[in-house]
Amino acid sequence: MTQPSAALAPILLVEDKDSLRTMLRHALEAQGHGVSEARDQPEAEAALKEARPDLVLSDLRLPRGDGLGVLRAARAIDPEIPVILMTAYGSIQDAVAAMKEGALDFLAKPIDPDHLLLLVGRALAQRRLVAENILLREELASRRGAPQIVGDAPALKQVLASLHRAAGTDATVLLQGESGTGKELFARTLHALSARAAGPFVAINCAAIPEGLLESELFGHEKGAFTGAVGRKPGKFELAHRGTLFLDEIGDLPLASQAKLLRVLEDRRITRLGGNRALPVETRVLAATNRDLPTEVAGGRFREDLYYRLNVIEIRVPPLRERLSDVAEIAGRFTATICRQFGIGKKKLAAETLDVLMGYEWRRNNVRELRNIVERMIIATDGEVIGPDQVPVEIRGTAATSGGPPTSQNFHDQREEAERRIVIAALERNGWQITKTAAELGLADHASLLKIMRRLELKRPDKEVS
Repeated sequence: MTQPSAALAPILLVEDKDSLRTMLRHALEAQGHGVSEARDQPEAEAALKEARPDLVLSDLRLPRGDGLGVLRAARAIDPEIPVILMTAYGSIQDAVAAMKEGALDFLAKPIDPDHLLLLVGRALAQRRLVAENILLREELASRRGAPQIVGDAPALKQVLASLHRAAGTDATVLLQGESGTGKELFARTLHALSARAAGPFVAINCAAIPEGLLESELFGHEKGAFTGAVGRKPGKFELAHRGTLFLDEIGDLPLASQAKLLRVLEDRRITRLGGNRALPVETRVLAATNRDLPTEVAGGRFREDLYYRLNVIEIRVPPLRERLSDVAEIAGRFTATICRQFGIGKKKLAAETLDVLMGYEWRRNNVRELRNIVERMIIATDGEVIGPDQVPVEIRGTAATSGGPPTSQNFHDQREEAERRIVIAALERNGWQITKTAAELGLADHASLLKIMRRLELKRPDKEVS
């Protein structure tokens, strides 16, 4: 593997035949391009990480791996990188497979250098245009107060690239991701980057509205449509006219409402409850769910036709455990924001504290859980620096970087001890007020906390728990 010479746009050339590789390198360098060379997929993957080329030119058949593997590796690092594949075994099947994987173009050997240089020039011009469009949309979005997504992890970069591509279309988008990954934030960002950014962004949580009221919320109602309908009310589709409608928790939409939503997506018209006039709506729909919709479809709980209507563009929002390198920056942003909201002095997280947070697996509630933990640490810290001892014990106990001393306690005992410390600390912060403490801990009611206290044999120093 060789490094590129100093030049304009760096290109990675992957070809196992020395003579052809040399000929292609000379042709590219004559046009002012820098060229990195690799003979197989492993060498190409190493070069991709080191050189970060603007374009990849790869043979399809390689002694180790193949051109499709090089293509996948390139797109994993940079989803926008153009890849041109070459093969002496050109066929429709090879071309279709390459294009489905995301190849920009496909060349059959023997290679015509003039044709190759023409394709390379077009590919690099297209890449520059994409970059310029992204920068322009980001500039416009920042002027309009677009939400800021924090992080630089590869998994996040892929999602952001997908958002930019989707923003250039008006297609329906389905955001898939675990609870707490920030799907609404990504939806708002997509809206802000799109041509509809000047229009309204309207969000509705399909799981939070009773089934009997959901259709009224979506489509609106006329006066007298049902008991309590004292006047006409526009629905979310109308409110999002010429803008974006975000349907959160779409997997919880009842089947009857699914059928009506499908009709609106197909006809682009809504009829208010109690009305008889179809109203045209010009609304882009984004949907999100933490459910596995194909499984819901197989189980008869979600309409297959609606699933395909929503899933024109699918974007998977990665869980926090797949972007642990972003934890420190996200936690730092949360710290500054929460201190400002609480009207308290500035606090900062110690490096050891960040090590613990980055060593945790974040299996539940993701970014939402991280914010909750940062808030708890801020409240519990009197000084300016939040040390690792302020990290909740349930996080320290499972973090890979905790480095705590070994213990002879079994798992049940450790879990019960952690639970005991959490509950006692919360009770003391709230002056042993049961209702207030239960709310802080996220419990359903005070009875739930009393039950836990009885199980842990906890009682107020001057009072029995009853």
